[in-house]
Amino acid sequence: MTMHASLLVLAFMLQLGRGWSHNKMDYNFTGSSGNTWRRTIQSIPTGEIMVDDFGARGDGSTDDTKAFVAAWNAACASSAPVTMRVPVGKTYLLRPIIFSGPCKSSIYVAIEGTILASARISDWNGTDRRLWMLFDKVAGLSVQGGGTIDGNGQVWWKLSCKVDSNQPCTNAPTALTFRACDRLSVSNLKFRNSQKMQVTFSKCAGVQISGLTISAPDESPNTDGIHISGSTNVKISNCVIRTGDDCISIVSGSRFVTVTNIVCGPGHGISIGSLGVNGAEHTVSDVLVDTARLEGSTNGVRIKTWQGGKGYARNIIFRNIVMDNVKNPIIIDQNYCDSKKPCGEQKSAVAVSGVTYQNIKGTSETPVAMDFDCSSSVPCRGITLQNVNLVTKSGAVAKSFCRNVELTKYGTVVPSTCTS
Repeated sequence: MTMHASLLVLAFMLQLGRGWSHNKMDYNFTGSSGNTWRRTIQSIPTGEIMVDDFGARGDGSTDDTKAFVAAWNAACASSAPVTMRVPVGKTYLLRPIIFSGPCKSSIYVAIEGTILASARISDWNGTDRRLWMLFDKVAGLSVQGGGTIDGNGQVWWKLSCKVDSNQPCTNAPTALTFRACDRLSVSNLKFRNSQKMQVTFSKCAGVQISGLTISAPDESPNTDGIHISGSTNVKISNCVIRTGDDCISIVSGSRFVTVTNIVCGPGHGISIGSLGVNGAEHTVSDVLVDTARLEGSTNGVRIKTWQGGKGYARNIIFRNIVMDNVKNPIIIDQNYCDSKKPCGEQKSAVAVSGVTYQNIKGTSETPVAMDFDCSSSVPCRGITLQNVNLVTKSGAVAKSFCRNVELTKYGTVVPSTCTS
């Protein structure tokens, strides 16, 4: 660290003893140990770190990566809770960056301005190409502020094999990744034009996600909105997600995930999976999706698994959902195949069971509003339909496709019969 940066850190440490201000937003968190505690998200001292004080310019063209690293190191070293502020009205250009923990105290990252990804793909040389911004092993972290995270994804999309078949299928960065973070809050942020996925939570516990606005063009490849992997006790609420892939994707190792008050579309809907690729054993359980509106998306609520996989997707509830011109409103696909080569039939499969669809209504862009394409060797079991009313865009009666599925129906279910 330079002498100038050291003096700034010292000045910041002295400032921590000054006044405190509180904005009481209390949440209950349950960590990986199973213990539950209550935390006030915005009980933050008025003493704070400004990234500008560490040399950040915020002019949209100067590389501010080193300044952000220095500011983070000072925040992480603080023995008292601290705010790291990214000021409003400025645009900060960043190359790949890691905000490493563990830290000595809780940190509030106030992103009020815009953070912009470098447009030079060569800036990822020698780094993990799957990552742009990574928070790693940080406990008690809040990231909020009303600002914008701009992935500058246009420079990456044109090199995707899904856009140009002559291009190699290589990795592109997720805009923002949280890995092994406990007691985490991410809210009131705007994400746009990520290089690939917008925001990912991997191996995290006790996570609150709310008030995110996520956007990317419908044709942008693999730009999932919120991706949950190997994480537990996750709550997602009050988000508007319009992307080129899944609005929300929940994959292996994830348990106790609650999703409420979501607007999705365009995109590929709200998905469990994919699971079981290349024969892997994957598990997802105890997922609730309650109150969502799907608008013009490729899928509505979907479970997708590859043949040949192992594990399970179980104890899943989709309820209080409105479909507006969705191509596949309800779909379970145990024969998922996102590959240039055909996927041959295999005997093993990820078991799908205990799935409930309740109070779902709206319109399907295609004649088949419900599609249950399950494995002959591992059929879908315990699939419940209750008060479902789906018609085609023209108002005509839609159809259901059912193969190797055990269905139970309650109340009014439209379409009522299955074809195979």
